[in-house]
Amino acid sequence: MTTQQPPVAKTVPAERTHHGDTVVDEYAWLTDKEDPDTIAYLKAENEFTESATAHLAALRDTLFNEIKNRTQETDLSVPTRKGAHWYYTRTEEGKQYGIQCRRAVAPGETAPPATGEGAPLAGEEVLLDGNVLAGDSEFFALGTFDVSPDGTRLAYSTDFAGDERFTLRVKRLDTGEVLADEIPGVFYGSAWSTDGSTLFYLTVDDAWRPHKVWRHTVGTPSSEDVVVYEETDERFWVGVDLTRSEKFILIEAGSKITSEVRFIPADDPTAEPVLIAPRRHGVEYSVEHHGHRFLILHNDGAEDFALAYTSCDAPGGWTPLIEHTPGIRLTQVDAFSRHLVVALRRDGLTGLRVVPLDGGRDYDISFPEPIYTVGPDHNPEYDTATFRLGYTSLVQPDSIYDCELDTGNLVLRKQRPVLGGYDPAQYEQHREWALADDGTRVPISLICRKGTPRDGSAPCVIYGYGSYEASMDPWFSIARLSLVDRGVTFAVAHIRGGGEMGRAWYENGKMLAKRNTFTDFVACAEHLTKSGWTSADRLIARGGSAGGLLMGAVANLAPQAFAGIVAQVPFVDALNTILDPSLPLTVIEWEEWGNPLESADVYRYMKSYSPYENVTDVRYPAILAMTSLNDTRVLYHEPAKWVAKLRKVSPESDVLLKTEMGAGHGGPSGRYDSWKEEAFMAAWILDRLGKA
Repeated sequence: MTTQQPPVAKTVPAERTHHGDTVVDEYAWLTDKEDPDTIAYLKAENEFTESATAHLAALRDTLFNEIKNRTQETDLSVPTRKGAHWYYTRTEEGKQYGIQCRRAVAPGETAPPATGEGAPLAGEEVLLDGNVLAGDSEFFALGTFDVSPDGTRLAYSTDFAGDERFTLRVKRLDTGEVLADEIPGVFYGSAWSTDGSTLFYLTVDDAWRPHKVWRHTVGTPSSEDVVVYEETDERFWVGVDLTRSEKFILIEAGSKITSEVRFIPADDPTAEPVLIAPRRHGVEYSVEHHGHRFLILHNDGAEDFALAYTSCDAPGGWTPLIEHTPGIRLTQVDAFSRHLVVALRRDGLTGLRVVPLDGGRDYDISFPEPIYTVGPDHNPEYDTATFRLGYTSLVQPDSIYDCELDTGNLVLRKQRPVLGGYDPAQYEQHREWALADDGTRVPISLICRKGTPRDGSAPCVIYGYGSYEASMDPWFSIARLSLVDRGVTFAVAHIRGGGEMGRAWYENGKMLAKRNTFTDFVACAEHLTKSGWTSADRLIARGGSAGGLLMGAVANLAPQAFAGIVAQVPFVDALNTILDPSLPLTVIEWEEWGNPLESADVYRYMKSYSPYENVTDVRYPAILAMTSLNDTRVLYHEPAKWVAKLRKVSPESDVLLKTEMGAGHGGPSGRYDSWKEEAFMAAWILDRLGKA
């Protein structure tokens, strides 16, 4: 361990007053990214963290090599058919980024070509090589990757900073020429016209809200591009997409609780957008095209959503197709020429239901494991009799299946290779239920080595998120095996604020019910200790982003319940951020957290749980906070301020801050760099658990 003293951030008192409450924020100066003192402080924290963890260097190398040696580095995804080509992604040993490819469909070929050991397919055409595009850049991310309906042009966008501001380009696929078309400052998402002459894309406002849909004619200067739709309500963001049928371009506008959709015929890209149904406060709907109708997945009088349809020619009233069933949350509908496939949630598990359109009986695609995650994969073809899905569990590696829709028969196309003799039979997965303070039963998913003792002696990592109706469904992780093989149990707390148990599960963990998210997590931690899975001095909590808010909140709420906390890009200065409408995404977030500017009740409630506001002089569990300088979703200053305050108010606590100086919200972009970051966190966890 280091003998170096931790950094001490300067204090510069800054007052703010809201609803009669005056607060002095001594570390508000850290919000200035251009201040040399800010960068100096972040670098000093990095140096301290490096010194404090230097004794773990060999373990980090070991863990990195375990991840690397279990991964088939040269690999190839299952090819997906679109039109006359199979599209797929390859990785090559020693290279950080994927290679986007395609191969022509051979005469009579119906099944995807075999991927073998990841070698290039015969007749392969490389569309984009991320390694070439990245060059020597420390960061690289691909945003849009969109092939025109006729397969002749590719729209793609790149980010070299991690701030998710992309530059859009167009490539001719017959010649490989990158055209002069270059559009900076775009957001994710695009849509082609039928003939590939016109491209629709998005830009953001100063608050990083996608608010404009633009129309670009290929071969013309971007200065001539036309705004097709602009969203002026700051609570709403926009998206653009081409329907699977390639008949319509959809423009979606949505807030956290309200939405509306417009359409443009893809063969008439200069036409004015037509509104399908006007926005009504609290009504959410999404649209899928099917033949003469638009399918509408909505929550109008249907908390867990229902499916209806309306005419494409004259959108109007909604005719019911699948009625609302409380407790069965419909999440997505995919329409094909002869079938619908509905993704749903029931009893804390995901599912897929096939609806034949020839009058046949509906059926659910079934799987043998008690805990798993299943969902749609890439299905770009409209006229098809097969449906591609992804399947995984805590013990089963990611698998790709093709479901024969007429029969329900599943054909395994590929399971993610795990090298080194991985045997799922050596592991167990369990579903437990914790009892929250108000009597609510909260599900927990666990994985451990077979034979792990239940006497409180086993170490454990408990992971949580609990916001935005995002579900932390069971997933397989090669990196996690390095912990589990050392005797660490891994648990996922499916707490309120997520979507695991339906829409009500989300509603009861947001706004003025947000504290349920935090108390649910503590209840899950206490359940694990009472049930003998672990003990408080052997339990590490982990979460990121809004899950990082969770980490900060439970550190204040129940510091005695954990031996350590890993908080990745943590949203720990929540109140100050949501009070500032000039910051990225703040206004959009008011329908998730409440508006503390207008409501004194919301202000007081948020202040009661915001981690930065509630740091006290207690001995906190060891904390590892990780952030990125260019993050636009949770700004770097939130964990920086939090750590500075923890150091001052609780100087006896063991707190580390690690800042990626050239990355964004997702951390390092290359796969090897990501593995190194995972090894860094795993080594810290094992050290806290006495397993280093």
